[in-house]
Amino acid sequence: MTLGNDGLALGAAGVGRRPAIGRASLWLVIVAAFLALAPAGGAEAKIASESFADLVEKLLPAVVNISTTQTIKGQKPGVEIPQFPPGSPFEEFFKDFFDKQQKQERSRKVTSLGSGFIVDPTGYIVTNNHVIADADEITVILEDDAKTNLKAKLVGRDSKTDLALLKVDPPKPLPFVKFGDSDKIRVGDWIVAIGNPFGLGGTVTSGIISARARQLNSGPYDDFLQTDAAINKGNSGGPMFNLDGQVIGINSAIYSPTGGSVGIGFAIPASLAKPVIEQLRKYGKTKRGWLGVKIQTVTDEIADSMGLSKASGALVASVTPNGPAEAAGIQAGDIILKFDGKDVMDMQHLPRIVAETDIGKEVPVEVWRKGKRVSVTAKVGELEETEQQASVQEKEKDKPAPAIKEQKIESLGVALAALTPELRDQYDIGAEVKGVVITSVEDTGNAADKGLRPGDVIVEVNQEEVSSPSQAADKIDQAKKAKRKSVLLLVERAGDLRFVAVPITSG
Repeated sequence: MTLGNDGLALGAAGVGRRPAIGRASLWLVIVAAFLALAPAGGAEAKIASESFADLVEKLLPAVVNISTTQTIKGQKPGVEIPQFPPGSPFEEFFKDFFDKQQKQERSRKVTSLGSGFIVDPTGYIVTNNHVIADADEITVILEDDAKTNLKAKLVGRDSKTDLALLKVDPPKPLPFVKFGDSDKIRVGDWIVAIGNPFGLGGTVTSGIISARARQLNSGPYDDFLQTDAAINKGNSGGPMFNLDGQVIGINSAIYSPTGGSVGIGFAIPASLAKPVIEQLRKYGKTKRGWLGVKIQTVTDEIADSMGLSKASGALVASVTPNGPAEAAGIQAGDIILKFDGKDVMDMQHLPRIVAETDIGKEVPVEVWRKGKRVSVTAKVGELEETEQQASVQEKEKDKPAPAIKEQKIESLGVALAALTPELRDQYDIGAEVKGVVITSVEDTGNAADKGLRPGDVIVEVNQEEVSSPSQAADKIDQAKKAKRKSVLLLVERAGDLRFVAVPITSG
């Protein structure tokens, strides 16, 4: 092998003396070799040589515009008519003025626009719940030559996933589209979005999948696809297609400091939407699986304190009495790693997996418990809408503290004391609560960094119950000697239990 004038390695073209290759000829050889190695055909080559026109022509008739009307009742004016002498010209003027104002403020109609798509030729249409929320009338405008208007009725809605199913009665079968497999879509894949931005009607934009599994804190089942295709107001409820013409997402949200598209749009994946739509069509509501646990995130500190190699799964903070989890033997402090054979990647992942599981199904559950994997079997229950976590209003006590015997834990930056009637009264701790109470927290200590404060009760240290400050100190020392970076505390505050991993300061 020899080097050319540019210092590039050139391979032999045949036997015998090789003719000299100039700089220009050399680059022609390299380009030709690159083209020879490039794959022939494929989606990328097809996109480069063709447009989306044929695909869009087939899909547009199945995408609809949705117009809603809502009547908003006005409030009575807070200003009274001024009093004038009888017969005064001002009396008639102000009377006419206030009469007009009252009529206008009694009620007014507000319209809004969105998008949707037909999933059945008999007239079932999918859209976002927020598009039709509180609507008195829903009108579907078809993408045909006549721009046909059809009155729609609401079949069902689901606020947790922001999905809704409508039904129209068309004079003839309608064109429709099918859901695809959004789990197969990859970051970088081409997509096409069709919708009704700003009320302009069927508008097509294209782009790629920018990211998957985005969490927007909009609900318990967040799992958005992110795209750089132009998504604007009015696109909500419209479909996101793959290049096979299948719906792989429902456009639902945008990130926009200005109100317009900045290339960051979000869509509900078809894998999440399809079962919800099927349930809305069948029952008029959703029926979700329920496990009966309160969970929290597994942080790096929690994983380390529990001997788990990496932060994954969902940490069980508490178990609902008489729920499916309790019947299965799942305990507070367990980390759920697998549910029904599916890996639980993080805390947000578990509610969706459980919700999508058939009610009454017995499923294997794999948990991490005290340093080893444990398998149990749980029978999935049904989540009722009335089952909500009551918010607890946290109260601070300003009562002067009585003389107590404290034990300082320098490695955490706290002082602990046994639970006495006086401390229970001072911090409003119930008689049924067991453990040791935190009486002071150093401002610059590790416990303060994790949000612990006086009045918190430490129920467990490293998943073992404690009943005295010395017992808690011993277990913290054991973790320190075992070279643990953190110690796992089960903390009770105002009736709420949660796990907190606090780093151990060496020294």
